[in-house]
Amino acid sequence: MSRQPVEPVQIVRQRRDEALNALVDGVPYIRFMGIRFDRRGDELTAVMPFDQKLIGNPILPALHGGVTAAFLEVTAIVVLSWNIAWDRMENGHRGVDEWDGKHLPKMPKTIDFTTDYLRSGLPRDAYARARVNRSGRRYASVHVEAWQDNRDRMFAQGTGHFVMPTLDE
Repeated sequence: MSRQPVEPVQIVRQRRDEALNALVDGVPYIRFMGIRFDRRGDELTAVMPFDQKLIGNPILPALHGGVTAAFLEVTAIVVLSWNIAWDRMENGHRGVDEWDGKHLPKMPKTIDFTTDYLRSGLPRDAYARARVNRSGRRYASVHVEAWQDNRDRMFAQGTGHFVMPTLDE
């Protein structure tokens, strides 16, 4: 019985980062909003750098409510998609070399998404993390929290339910 050689950590890290970037860059709206994802192991943190185009009320100024809701929903969808991609990569399926923009894995589809606006989003960078409450073959439930300067002072949170793509998609 021969054992497979262990890949160097740098190669594994690079493959995972390329897969995440391919997943995120494959959605034009995520690029338009400027959202990026920081990866630490299998945990993702969404980062939405401040941009003037994200302001909804210039008198306050405050982030647009639609921008806030989209940021939360995008975070939930990317985390669910990343969980699928992570499992596939760890089990030897569909590497980043197959993700050329045409063959990206299918994204979960939103059933519903509820956003709680806890306070105004200020004109500064925003961060979000999603926690998957349940993820099965057909359905997933996700909770997302967004903050700016202090993680303990959320400015918004959301809960969403999603139809999961089938494995052959």
